[in-house]
Amino acid sequence: MPYRPTERTRAHAAAVRERILAAALDQLAEGGYASAAVVRVAERAGVATGTVYRHFQSKGDLFAEVFRRASQPELDVLAAIAAGSAGERVAAMVEAFVRRALAAPVRAYALIAEPVDPAVEAERLTFRRAYADLFERALHDGIRAGELRALDADLAAAAVVGALAEALVGPLARRQTDPDALVAGLQSFVLSAVRAEEPARADHR
Repeated sequence: MPYRPTERTRAHAAAVRERILAAALDQLAEGGYASAAVVRVAERAGVATGTVYRHFQSKGDLFAEVFRRASQPELDVLAAIAAGSAGERVAAMVEAFVRRALAAPVRAYALIAEPVDPAVEAERLTFRRAYADLFERALHDGIRAGELRALDADLAAAAVVGALAEALVGPLARRQTDPDALVAGLQSFVLSAVRAEEPARADHR
């Protein structure tokens, strides 16, 4: 008679899997992707290395799931920003992106720029596209309202996300920066690139 897992054994397996993911998330936040060897994650989770591989085929498979777990809440924060004009929404999204990254620099650097396995890089690209989609919606709204200049919103949104990620690499690596100045500088950069030009005032002298 073939073995059939019981509800209890399935629940135990699910709990072990969650413990491994939690340990991997903690390790990522503490030391980045390079520090997160499977053996270290196993020790942190209190399981054998072989147990990790029973739940995940490889380190890349494990950290692809970890990347999704770590990135989705960040995406949800930006998605929840809905108040104000398009320009105000874009500015608020830039601020949230930057401040949340600076609040957890090791994890943010791992998610944004650290060299990773191909499976994890694929997740990184998926979430970059999701961030760009959020900016694209705000840009489209601003274009329709005449607040923002007529531009290719899809291209501009991808450029905004790429610029934010690249601009954060240095500050995240140094872990010493003025968050207010960085936020203000990046907001000014992004908004100056997308805002409609004000018509020149006539000289009535």
